[in-house]
Amino acid sequence: MLGPGGQPLASFGDRLLAYLIDTAIATAVLLVLFAPIFLIFMVGLLANLPETNPDGTLADPTPADVITEILLPMLLLQVALFAVMFAFYWLYHVEYLKRTGQTIGKKVMNLRVVPLDPTATLDRRMAGKRYLVEFVGGSLVPGGSYLDGLWQLWDKPWQQCLHDKFAGTVVVKVSR
Repeated sequence: MLGPGGQPLASFGDRLLAYLIDTAIATAVLLVLFAPIFLIFMVGLLANLPETNPDGTLADPTPADVITEILLPMLLLQVALFAVMFAFYWLYHVEYLKRTGQTIGKKVMNLRVVPLDPTATLDRRMAGKRYLVEFVGGSLVPGGSYLDGLWQLWDKPWQQCLHDKFAGTVVVKVSR
């Protein structure tokens, strides 16, 4: 099948492989970013373990100690890491995508995101909508990411995922 600009539509398998490549790259980058932070946090946490009494039993920490020394730092760390992850994914899946219509995974698989209107250009608004539905919506709605990704299998005529429908885009196969 051909897309709105006459290019062949991307297959489910090609799109899935591109997604897996992008996920592997993002995971590797985030692991490199998060590992030092996690190690520093764990060293700090281990330094604040409860002390032992002279008889070898653990000194009971007060509930306030547990909250201020363990739970609050853990919560703050999770919020900070979520913000970093959200910003990284935005840069990769919106800012990088809007330049050429391709992420690294899409480049490897010779795919490109294009607007349904062949005269339009992929812009930040379209890429942002794709991102919000694919990653934010897919993360918050149970089973949402599966429904979004599998939608293309029965969508006619453009084989769009839900994030493509929402953004007015389609994924096509391109030549090198």
